[in-house]
Parts: sequence; structure tokens; C-alpha cells
Amino acid sequence: MPSAALLEIASRGEPVAGGHRLCSGCGAGVIIRQMLTATDYPTVVSNATGCVEVCTSVYPFTAWNVPWIHNGFENAAATITGAEAAYRAMERRGDVPKRKNKKPMKFIALGGDGGTYDIGLQSLSGALERGHDFVYICYDNGAYMNTGIQRSSASPFGANTTTSPAGVVIQGKQEERKNLTAIAAAHDIPFVATASPGYYMDFTRKVKKALDVNGPAFLNVFAVCPLGWRSEPEDSQILARSSVETCVWPLYEIEDGRFRLTFRPNVKRPVTEYMQLQGRFSHLFKTGNEDMLTHIQERVDAEWEQLLKRDRREREENSE
Repeated sequence: MPSAALLEIASRGEPVAGGHRLCSGCGAGVIIRQMLTATDYPTVVSNATGCVEVCTSVYPFTAWNVPWIHNGFENAAATITGAEAAYRAMERRGDVPKRKNKKPMKFIALGGDGGTYDIGLQSLSGALERGHDFVYICYDNGAYMNTGIQRSSASPFGANTTTSPAGVVIQGKQEERKNLTAIAAAHDIPFVATASPGYYMDFTRKVKKALDVNGPAFLNVFAVCPLGWRSEPEDSQILARSSVETCVWPLYEIEDGRFRLTFRPNVKRPVTEYMQLQGRFSHLFKTGNEDMLTHIQERVDAEWEQLLKRDRREREENSE
């Protein structure tokens, strides 16, 4: 039986209408539905250029049932914080009706990894540093999928993209991913978290927590892309869960500087279980590339151990 909380969320209606042009199995489509059904706050969304923008707002149609602003690749954070600042000023002047006994207006910026890790990083950093009351949600599918599956700084080591192809000279991307979640946390903002739509209760809880804090919050969300990853659409939720169970995408939050793991797999699965479902990694399973698979597993293991130690240290300090 569905829980009462799940039934209550389902009763809120559809903030994003069906019939949008996102690909079958697209993780971003699941993310935007989950993020907006996670709360009953009135919400304004700014959306950087990318897959979600292109596929949900083909003129003259829109899939959005909330106030929504399209902006350039580089300035989703600047746009939403401008809207937030303008709204606060209008409230102070009395130019907007008083919302007596009503929930306050909330502001969300949305961008992919291209528009967040790379092109929009300056805008995001400035908005976090200024302390605006908003939430930035990055749907990270690990490449510039909308413009041709080019590598981004979020693309994982070894991934085959159109600008880091697997061939004779190199075997996919040769650099490691940028740790954007740590960069956001370095701004000392009230709330930072990772999430995956495969663990939707964890994700929706974090969205609600991010909206409840006073000040900026940042969520980095795992987004499957069947087209760019060459995976099957029906495997998208499997991948969204496998990424967490293999610790490729660990789930944690940093609230007021305190770190906490929000999920520990009972059995930590090998990374190859996650990678084998994706054509972008198929070259790594060929003879001669065993060292790359070993490197990937060892790096995931080392990063997971660091997170476990940090979580344990935080728990010990808070129990004293």
C-alpha cells in the first residue's frame, strides 16, 4: 500500500504536464516532476538552456504549470536571484498582495551539468556568495546531451563522448569528474546535497529541506540519459539506483556545515554492474582496458571510504 505521504504528494496535481518532448527514459523528466511535487510552496523556476528547456517549451506550447523563465546557458542562477530580489523589493514596497497565512514564494534555478559545472559556474558561485534565498538544482547527465553528446567536466573518466571518443589513441575521457558538490559546499551555504530519482523519498525530502532553509541551497541530482549513455530507456531507474548501490553516486547532505550520509548500501555492488548497462563504457570491457576498469573501481572505493570516515567523524563529534 502507498504511504500516506506518497498519496499526499500524488494528490497535488501535475506541475509539469505530460506530452513534453523529453526522450523516453530521460532522467531529467523524472527529476523535474519529483522536485515540484515535493513541496506545496508557490514556486518560480528559471531554466537554463538545455534538454529540459528545449523539450518542455517548444513554441507555442509549454509543459510547465508553474511560473517559468527560460534564460541563457550561463545565467540560470543570476536570473532566478534577480527574480527573488525583485519580488522581495516589491513585497517591501507593498506592490504585491500580502500573502496572509499563506506559504511564502520560493525560487528554483534548474540546469544541466553543461549549464552548471561549466558555462554557468560563475553565475552560480556569485548567487551562492551573495546569499540569495533560492535553490539551485543541477540535473547531471554527464555531457552536453542537447548539442551532440560532447564531454563536460561532469563526464566520468573513460566515458565515450563525441569530443572524447573511444578509439585507437584514447579510450574515452581521460580526466576525472569535477566535484561540483564540494565546490558548492565551499561557499558555506545552509544546505548542499546529492540525490537520485531512483531514491525518490530521499530526493523529495532534500528538496523540501532545501526550500525550507533561509538562504541558498544546492542539489546535485543524478540524471540518466539513454541517448547519450546508449542505455535502454527501461533501464533508467535501474541505473538511477545502481549508481547509488555501487557508490558511483553516493547520497549525502551537508546542513549548516554538518555532513551526513543519507544512504548506505547493505551490499556495495561492483562498479561494473552499473557500467555494463551503458554503451558509453562498452570499450572499457575490451581486452587491454582492464587497468582502466581497475582504476575506476579503486577511485570509487577510495572516495566512498573518505565519505564513510567523514560521516563517522561527524557522528562522533555530535554525540559528545
